[in-house]
Amino acid sequence: MPTLASISDLVKQAALQSGFDLAGVAAVGEFSELEYFPEWIAAGHGAEMKYLEARDGAGELKRAALRRVAPWARSIVVCATNYNTAQPYSVQVNTPDRGWISRYSWSRQDYHAAVMRRLRQVEARLCEIEQPMETRCYVDTGPLVERVYAKYAGVGWIGKNTCILNQKLGSWLFLGVILTSLELQPDLPAPDRCGTCTRCLDACPTDAFTGPYKLDSNKCISYLTIEKRGEIAAELRDRIGRQVFGCDICQDVCPWNRKAPATSAAEFQPRPELVNPALEWLAQMNAEEFARTFRGSPVKRAKLAGLRRNAIIAMGNSGNHKFLPVLERLAEDPDPILADAARWAISRYRQREDALTTSVKPKRNLCVS
Repeated sequence: MPTLASISDLVKQAALQSGFDLAGVAAVGEFSELEYFPEWIAAGHGAEMKYLEARDGAGELKRAALRRVAPWARSIVVCATNYNTAQPYSVQVNTPDRGWISRYSWSRQDYHAAVMRRLRQVEARLCEIEQPMETRCYVDTGPLVERVYAKYAGVGWIGKNTCILNQKLGSWLFLGVILTSLELQPDLPAPDRCGTCTRCLDACPTDAFTGPYKLDSNKCISYLTIEKRGEIAAELRDRIGRQVFGCDICQDVCPWNRKAPATSAAEFQPRPELVNPALEWLAQMNAEEFARTFRGSPVKRAKLAGLRRNAIIAMGNSGNHKFLPVLERLAEDPDPILADAARWAISRYRQREDALTTSVKPKRNLCVS
């Protein structure tokens, strides 16, 4: 009869054989980090992401109440796969006239499908070990806060930028979880190795961090360029820079990512046209081209209107006057959100010109007799 510890080892070995880079086991516990989630939601820091506010029959937030949502669950297997690639980071590339799509969205396949395929293999191996057993697999869709369980499964610690960090792989990690009714041997939680470093907090252009480990989604560029519908607040537009889908800045500056290895997984290899994509191309994209280009891609999450809005704002931030003719046409777009963004972008050029004129003062000729 295998012991719980040996079963846990077999499951983690199966995860590695299925293509995951890390795996661990966490108990279903009342962890202190989960107590913060309802406070975070109540403070409005989840912005317009209402799916985070899903509640159970008792009115409790599902993501903070796994014991009530899945009372049969005893253990959580947390698997992680590296999606880093060999391309430079956004803070290393000075191409302001081109956009930036977050690293995780460069490939042809949505990571949800790639991670779920691996999870199913691990689940099948787990179910071979002992029956009967109840299991559920989730990739970003489960009633739980994955990074909390990743910490207690020993996969990594929660960094000050709220991302999971592993001292060997950095933070370029996709997480997948398997809930199981089997009580496995849990791993030790990963120790916090951020120390006194605050580079991620200091580098955020929109000041989205209210403090270490605390993120206000309302100001987060990833939220603004992916989840946010309609207009982006005018006071945040110039700070978005050239980000058109997501943002990697707080990860790009993290010292733990300096030597992060690149993945060899074929599913996560980048499409060249999505690394520093042409802003003019994105801003004028039509529905057919959007569907063809981003079929199966996470970029579809922003929708065509959102991606075009983001590209127009990035054009305004670029300072490149070659975009003016395009922006003038877009200022007459029938979509009021796009037209407003284009007019704002044009105004940015005028502000720069006015500032330049003001800073260059004519020299006075002094006549000395």
